[in-house]
This record gives sequence, C-alpha cells and structure tokens, in this order.
Amino acid sequence: MARSRLPLLPWLHAIVALAVTALLSWNAAAQDMPPLKPLQVSPHAWYVQGDAGMASAANKGFNSNAGFVVTRDSVIVIDALGTPPLGEALLAAIRRVSNKPIKRVILTHYHADHFYGLAAFKATGTEVWAHEGGKEYFGSGEAAARLAQRQKDLFPWVDESTRLIQADRWLTGDTRFEEGGLHFRITILGPAHAPEDLVVTVEEDGVVFCGDILFAGRIPFVGNADSKRWLAAIDTLVGLQPKVLVTGHGRHSTDAAADLTLTRDYLRYLREQMGKAVDEMVPFEEAYARTDWRRFSKLPAFEAANRINAYGSYLTLERESLAR
Repeated sequence: MARSRLPLLPWLHAIVALAVTALLSWNAAAQDMPPLKPLQVSPHAWYVQGDAGMASAANKGFNSNAGFVVTRDSVIVIDALGTPPLGEALLAAIRRVSNKPIKRVILTHYHADHFYGLAAFKATGTEVWAHEGGKEYFGSGEAAARLAQRQKDLFPWVDESTRLIQADRWLTGDTRFEEGGLHFRITILGPAHAPEDLVVTVEEDGVVFCGDILFAGRIPFVGNADSKRWLAAIDTLVGLQPKVLVTGHGRHSTDAAADLTLTRDYLRYLREQMGKAVDEMVPFEEAYARTDWRRFSKLPAFEAANRINAYGSYLTLERESLAR
C-alpha cells in the first residue's frame, strides 16, 4: 500500500507549493497596500475614495469608492472595492472607526471594481445583498472573462486565488430595513450604468450611496450601458434630495443637482453625437473622428474610456433605431 501512494507524492508536493506560493503572493500584495483613509460625511456615514481614472497596476486596482455606516449595534458596508487586498484594507479602515460587528455588505452593482474585495468580509460571516439583475453577470460568462482580464492586468492584487462571490440575498425590488436605530432605504435604479444598479439611503443622515450612477470629476465608464435609463436614474437620484451623495468614483457631493451635471451632460452628448451618426448612416470611425470631444478630453479616464463609451453608445442607438 505504501508503494501505491509514492507516485502521488510529487503531485501533493506540487499542490502544496502552489498553495504556499499563492498565499505568499497574496500576503505580499496585502502588505503592499497602503492604509485607506476613511472620510466622514455625516454622524454615522463614512467612505474611502479611490484614485481618479481606470483600475491599473499603478493604483493597485484602487479606483473606486466604498462606504460604511456605523449604527448603534453594527456596521453596514456599501461596496467592497476591486481586489481582495483592498477588501482587507477596507476592513482594516472600518476597524479603525468601529469594532462593532459588520452585519452586511450591500453592492450597488456587480462591476469588478466594486465587489472583488468581498472575500475579506465573507470570512467574518458578513451577509451580502445585491439586486437580482446581478445573476446575469455570473450566468453570461462576463464574470469569468473579466476575472481573466483582471488577473492579467492587476496581478498580484488579483490572481488565481481570487474568488467571485455572489449575493446571499438577491433583492427583487425596493427594500427598507432598520438596523441599530437607523433606517435604510434601497432603491433599484437599474438597468442604467449596470443591469443591477441600486442606491442606498441612510434616512436619518440624508446620505445616499449612489454607486456609479454618478462619476465625480472624471469620465464615466459607459460601455454598452442603457444610457437612456441612466439619464432617467440621474433624475430619480436628484429627486431623492440627498444632503450628501457618496459617489462610486470621485469626491462626495453636497450639491447633487450641480455635481450630477457632468455625468448627465456627457451621456447626453454621447447620445446626441452618436445618434446623429446612426440616423445619417455614418460609420462609427468617421463619426468618432468628426466629433468635437474638447469639452471632456482633459478629464481623468478620457483616454481609456471615451472611445469604448462612444462605440457602445453607437451600438445602443443603432438598436434603439431599429426598435422604433
């Protein structure tokens, strides 16, 4: 019997070596992550702010925001950042503010830069909530494709050990709950920027965590988003009349109507210019070249996102034209 096990030993050693290598890589990545600075925006609400621009090796994937609310009894977290080490760093930032148990993480949407940090919270027993539209992300193959891209572009902060975590509770509509003396309202706004967009309101504080419905101070990532419904979602967001709006990217806002202008105007301009090209049957390359982008060209993420946004909008408006 002992001889029959011997051929397995090299395989066992290889598996152990791979596991140790992955652990060392992940620990090194986590130690290389600087402490995140929580910014307080109300008596109970905080957030951490990522860099402007797209996720990259230079910013270690830290290009989005995540928030948390400290109630009388526990902590509610909104989004989990874009890598497992960032999730650990967010957890550490929360612990510098409060040692109360973290009850749940609410995801504003299932884009990689907002949920890859979930593993740190699941390890503490935290429950994850998201809108049921996120199921499509996992069933369509998009999640696996995005993970492969991030493993390449954001190694070692995203690697072979990175797990994609689905929600424990899939929400089917607007939801309200009370936690530790505070009242929370979840409003479904998708499909807009993503199929499953939602925003979280802390009623006592007048704070709204709006995910990527608003990009502050940078070009939004549009891709193949439903820009028509996104514009409607912006109007709904303004109607909530928040005292403080915590964005998915960029600085928080205390003047929602004014600070939503950039995102709204950019989406309208994309639809106007690409819609005109579709109506005139102008090919995309020609339409893109003739469009005057000067108003937006100096903003962060323009070079990385604008062409993708324009092409996605062109295709979206083609579909809308065929559906008339």
